[in-house]
Amino acid sequence: MRVILVKDVPSLGRAGEVKDVADGYGQNFLLPRGLAIEATAGALRKAAQEKSSLDAKKSRAHADAEALAKRLSALTLVFKLKAGEQGKTFGSVTSKDIVEAVKREAKIDVEKTSVHLPEPLKAMGVHTVEIRLLSDVRAHVTVAIEAAA
Repeated sequence: MRVILVKDVPSLGRAGEVKDVADGYGQNFLLPRGLAIEATAGALRKAAQEKSSLDAKKSRAHADAEALAKRLSALTLVFKLKAGEQGKTFGSVTSKDIVEAVKREAKIDVEKTSVHLPEPLKAMGVHTVEIRLLSDVRAHVTVAIEAAA
């Protein structure tokens, strides 16, 4: 029996895939639970249309993320922190500070979790911070920490 998976099924496949399964497995498990539909000609055409529209949507989202990454990579954020005589700062720059600065400077909303900052920035100077927009699209923002007057 050929079925089109509606939802991801462990050890069988992902949603949208066409699979050949045993008749009993399809009739008694997959179809009643709404995990799959029977692969008729109409259902196959509809699945192909949905897959192509989903691919187009992913492609647009990827292109938008690439453009956003280019804008973010051109951005330089300047933070002024109080510093001691040896150049040690009082305080630090966190991912929350970076998100707020990106929103203020570039009018771009970025998730706090997408800012890859292993630990807060405490050293004076110029740092590069990675922002993960998609799993394969990353932007590198320049962060400059200067001493406050």
